[in-house]
Amino acid sequence: MTARVEVRGRDVAREAYRIETDAGRAWVPECLMAQALRPGGRPSHQDAYEWIAAHRQALVRAVTQLACGATPRPPYDIMTLIEAR
Repeated sequence: MTARVEVRGRDVAREAYRIETDAGRAWVPECLMAQALRPGGRPSHQDAYEWIAAHRQALVRAVTQLACGATPRPPYDIMTLIEAR
């Protein structure tokens, strides 16, 4: 079964992408993506969407843990829950 992750936009001030999963919504900081794509730089929208798709299982796991009040494993521990379902 494929994990559902939908990108709901980017917040310029937060430098993060808003994602939605079945467990809730969360902010994914661009620095998570930049480490793998271009160290020290900001990922393009295309790079960010591809990174999110490639890491969707880990992102779903992190959002689920955040929604349950737990702390995800690094590096996903820097994600912030917006709203649990």
